[in-house]
Amino acid sequence: MAEKLKDTLFPIAKVQLFASVLKEVYPAFQSEEFVAAVCDKNWPERELKEKMRHTTLCLHRFLPNDFEKAVEILVAIVPKVTGFEAIVLPDYVEVYGQEHWDIALPALGELTKCGSSEFGIRPFLNNDLEGAMKYMLAWADSNDFKVRRFASEGCRPRLPWASGVPALKKNPALILPILEKLKNDPEEFVRKSVANNLNDISKDHPELVLDICERWQGHSKNTDWIIKHACRTLLKQGNKRAMLLFGFANPELMKVEDFQLSNSVPAIGDDISFRFKLVLNTQQKQKVRIEYLVHFVKASGKTSPKVFHIKEVEMKPGLHTISKKHTFKNMSTRKHYPGEHTFEIVINGEVKASAQLQLK
Repeated sequence: MAEKLKDTLFPIAKVQLFASVLKEVYPAFQSEEFVAAVCDKNWPERELKEKMRHTTLCLHRFLPNDFEKAVEILVAIVPKVTGFEAIVLPDYVEVYGQEHWDIALPALGELTKCGSSEFGIRPFLNNDLEGAMKYMLAWADSNDFKVRRFASEGCRPRLPWASGVPALKKNPALILPILEKLKNDPEEFVRKSVANNLNDISKDHPELVLDICERWQGHSKNTDWIIKHACRTLLKQGNKRAMLLFGFANPELMKVEDFQLSNSVPAIGDDISFRFKLVLNTQQKQKVRIEYLVHFVKASGKTSPKVFHIKEVEMKPGLHTISKKHTFKNMSTRKHYPGEHTFEIVINGEVKASAQLQLK
């Protein structure tokens, strides 16, 4: 059985190493007592984020009560801490720094260099959006690419596994100057965050993102990559304006024939295959995005759609046979339930054919 992330990313050995590094910088640190407090009887059962917060709370017991002195120690160990345990450092600032903004915010900019402060910044954004975003904008000019990436990643409206920032979902205006600064960043790590931020924004403000993408298109190879990645949700949704932006042909000139599933009554755990014929009634090559959509049955009995990418390619006029395999094996990200599942073939954002199967 595969090990869980909570065990592989934050084992006891990492806690012991973390304690030894702290003692090097702060000789009064009671490293053995700290390790015993962290790795208590409940440690193996705690989930990953629970381990992080528990470690933070224990750390507070063994650092100076003065927040500024404690933060000086944490900043001093940044060059020595590179593993997953580094997320404890910004978490400490998140928990204990809300009354010390002049110390906490600069500290987050330093601590992100050994891990990431993207989660720790969220409560500050919610408590004083404009005040916190001034720091984010300044970090976008940092010489350190990890800090620049933090400037974008930390203010994503829908950052996964993080607390939301409702004000940025409603109005992302304060994010845009940061993304403008970073759109041609030399580091892919930073540019990917810019694209992910725009993709987040597109879920609430699609026209705004498309305005930006149209303005950035052709500016450079970097911006062309960013806008394609940023529009991935809009393309999956079949947004017509997004399709035109990337040169996909009019789906009215295409049709799907002879859509067949290899098994109409598969069992959970089975693989199936399907095939269909795609007909392009065009005069010349066309850019085609081919996807399929599965309406999965959920535990409640209702269905929920998910889009799967097949390929994106230029195709000649005429008939093309397309085939694909799909698995009904349970995964950590998707559990299957019996019932009627609908498969749909989507060409350039438009559903062209459908078929049903009964999963048992």
